[in-house]
Amino acid sequence: MEKFLNIPVTNEQKQIVSILDVKLVEQASTTSVSLAYGSGKVVTITHAAIAVGKETMRDEVQNAIVDALATGWTAVLYSYVPSSAVSNIDIA
Repeated sequence: MEKFLNIPVTNEQKQIVSILDVKLVEQASTTSVSLAYGSGKVVTITHAAIAVGKETMRDEVQNAIVDALATGWTAVLYSYVPSSAVSNIDIA
């Protein structure tokens, strides 16, 4: 069963991000976290700046993925409220 993170985005509705087949979660910069999928697609979550050298948002996203996967198979949507405001979510 596919599962999704339900993430609030500033000035938008909440957006859902698939966590099926995520192979890597990376703090790409001080303002973005990347989720790399086995298919080659990458989702970039843009957020408010965090300190250089910190991976706070990566850790939060990674923990939210683990928590979501630990829920029952009928719980497909997992609410994740990040500590830094998310301004955009892109897929490439």
